[in-house]
Amino acid sequence: MTTTRGGTVTAGAVSSAAPAAPPERGKRRAPGLRKTLLALPVPVAFLLLWSVGVRQGWTLPLDIRMDQVPTPEAVAVRLVDLATGGLIDDPYSGELWRHAWASLVRAVSGFAIAAVLAIPLGILMGRSRLLTHLLEPVVNLVRPIPVTAWAPLALIIIGIGDRSAIFLVFLAAFFPILVNTVAAVLQVPDRLLEAASMLGTPTWQRLYKVVLPAAMPGIVSGLRVALGLAWALLVVGEMTGITVGLGAMITEAKVVAKTDLIIAGMVVIGLLGFATDRVLVRLIKLASGRRPLLREQS
Repeated sequence: MTTTRGGTVTAGAVSSAAPAAPPERGKRRAPGLRKTLLALPVPVAFLLLWSVGVRQGWTLPLDIRMDQVPTPEAVAVRLVDLATGGLIDDPYSGELWRHAWASLVRAVSGFAIAAVLAIPLGILMGRSRLLTHLLEPVVNLVRPIPVTAWAPLALIIIGIGDRSAIFLVFLAAFFPILVNTVAAVLQVPDRLLEAASMLGTPTWQRLYKVVLPAAMPGIVSGLRVALGLAWALLVVGEMTGITVGLGAMITEAKVVAKTDLIIAGMVVIGLLGFATDRVLVRLIKLASGRRPLLREQS
């Protein structure tokens, strides 16, 4: 008997409805598969056009001569050789992991230092008009200076090595995080802070219990932009006399005109940038307990 006299469902009826769960799990998988399929056509079309353009010697706008570009197949062979060795007889064969690890450490170190300093400072600036008036002119003066202009100065005051590259990556990542954090904090509704005050939350606790969670979507956006810039400017940092790293490898490849090696290095930087972005988002979701505030940051 599945119901009582009043029509209440018993345990037997509940257990009979249990098999309906698997179809919903299948439905959840469908959007991921759909996103993967939608992501394929553009890269495939790009590779086809690249291959045809090289073989037919197209000249693109800005006088880009495709006959000077290696084919996708040549770049793929170079990538395999970089990773495993044995296909191309040159000093770069099998050296991918050494260069990639050195670049990964520099990019993540500079980005992490920028995040640790910029997020607290941005929260304080967003909540304090006095601090904003004190620091905003300096921030707006320094922020437009390109990292490439800092590179010669970094060589003089820091010297050649990892610290100079990490410093340049830090500069590239710091200001996007700071600006996005300040903007996100300014958009936190006052009613949230008023409610926290009514509940007796001390002022300093409101910063990390109320302001930080409410501002997280904007902060995460700044972190992701900054991480992309960290990888983009890493090449500049590794052109300052460093011998190990993807940027150093690309610089050396330019000298000896190995275009396949240059593009292979670019591909690896793109893959590492994509991977670190995914890791960043997953870590933030894990730390936030998958709150709705962060669910769209994927």
